[in-house]
Formats: sequence, structure tokens, C-alpha cells
Amino acid sequence: MRAKLCRWGRFQHVAGRYGTSMNPLEATDQTLRSRISGSGHPEIDLNADLGEGSVVRGEAVDAEILPWVSSVNIACGLHAGGPLIAAQTIRLAIAQGVALGAHPGWPDREGFGRRPESHPPQETRAIVAYQLGALAQLAREAGGRLHHVKPHGALYHQACHDPDYALPLVEAIVRFDPALWLYAPDPSVLVTLARERGLQVAAEGFADRRYEGDGTLTPRHHPDALIHDPREALGQVIGIVRDGSVTGRGGIQVTVSARTLCLHGDGPAAVDLARSLAAGLRASGIRIQAPE
Repeated sequence: MRAKLCRWGRFQHVAGRYGTSMNPLEATDQTLRSRISGSGHPEIDLNADLGEGSVVRGEAVDAEILPWVSSVNIACGLHAGGPLIAAQTIRLAIAQGVALGAHPGWPDREGFGRRPESHPPQETRAIVAYQLGALAQLAREAGGRLHHVKPHGALYHQACHDPDYALPLVEAIVRFDPALWLYAPDPSVLVTLARERGLQVAAEGFADRRYEGDGTLTPRHHPDALIHDPREALGQVIGIVRDGSVTGRGGIQVTVSARTLCLHGDGPAAVDLARSLAAGLRASGIRIQAPE
């Protein structure tokens, strides 16, 4: 039995608490069916977390990764990056025709936004709204506009499991621009609440992270959490796109629904991985395209 069936239980309380009739498993199946376009060719969005000031072999990675992806999640200055880095990444992305996304995180530069924080809902809304507004204005200054939002790090994971963080995050996005896409794993508390409030959701999978047998990501403190080998990452990506599944640690087949796949820009092999994934996907007849 695939792990998806045992994950639905943790989301049932959300439907009851917030009155939604959306079954995340039905939404997952819809996503799997819709990945095939009218011409019969599968397509996937390849997104990267950039604008964080990451450097590999002494060179900034953003300009090297952007030619290989279709959407970018740009740090908004609280967990990493800043106005000048964000503005530069935006200009580079627009030049490559890459969809612009905000990547808001907790105000935790020392921990790179990967440490859980505790905030009441009004503070979470303010933290997210502040970052959306800043990045959107930088995009307008460069002649572009935001396409999506993908939370960063601990904010992402807390919102995926806890409605006390998911709801203010969703509310901040809806109040700012209800036409924005949300990138998040499906099923999750975050996706359930986002769909209930009318947001378009691109279910997210991961190219460079390993999965546990229950469908969650292997924790970063685990020595086997990250995938550095481009061939292994490509195999995982092809499995997600073609079959909707990955092999989790322990050999368990895990259902993963994805319209977008994440590549982290701060990994030591990020540039080589992006290049190899893009080439491998195209060689397999899979189009790389942002959600529309």
C-alpha cells in the first residue's frame, strides 16, 4: 500500500475545523491527471530557491541556475538575501523568461530561516505580507510581476502541518493578490486551506531531497537527507512525473503528486544538478514550464 493512504488522517481535522469539503486525495488525483497536456506530453515546472546570496566555487549561483529552470523563488530579505540581491535576481530571471516567485521565511538570518518559530496569527500575517510587498515592488520596478509564493524553510514546514500558521499565511497571500499561485506539498494542511480560499496550488515535490516512508522529507540533520548525485536526482524526478511516486528510505514506494519540482540553490552541486535535470527531462520528452 502506498504511503498516501496513511497520510490522509492527519488532515481530516482541518476539513472539519474550517468547513472545507475538499478531499486532498481527490485533489492529488486531479493533479496527477492534469500533468498530461492535450498533446500527450507530460510537463513539469522546475523551480529553484535563489536570491539568497549563495556562492559555489567562488561564483554566485543565481545566474548559472536560472537558464535551466522555469520558475524562481526569491528570498525576501528576512531569512537571507536583501534588496540588492533580490533586485539582481529578478532582473536575471526576467531576462531568462523565468516566472517570479516570493520566498518568504521567518526573520532568522542566523538560522537561515530553518529553525521553527512561534508567532500568533497576526504576526505571521504581517511577516508574510511585509515580504510579499517588498518583492512585488522590486518586480514592478524591473518590469515584471509576481507569479507565485513559496514559503521558505521552517515557515513552509510549520504551515504544512499546523493550521495556526497555514491560515494566516494563506490569508496574507489572498489579501495581497488572490491570483498568485501557491507552491506547497499536496496533501497538506496548507494546501487544503489554500484551495478552500480559492488559491491556485501547484503541488510541489523535491528533486534534491530524500523522502521518508510516510511521504515526508527526510530531516536535514540526517546524513542521507540530500541528493547530490545528478543521476539519482533525475531518476527521482522522472519517477514523480511519470509515475507519481518515489522510492522512500527503506525501499517503500511513496506517492508524490507534483506540478512543480524544487531544486535548492544553496547546495554544493546546485548548478550541475540544475543543468543535468533540465537536460534529462527534455531528453525524456518532458516539457519544463511554469504553471499557467
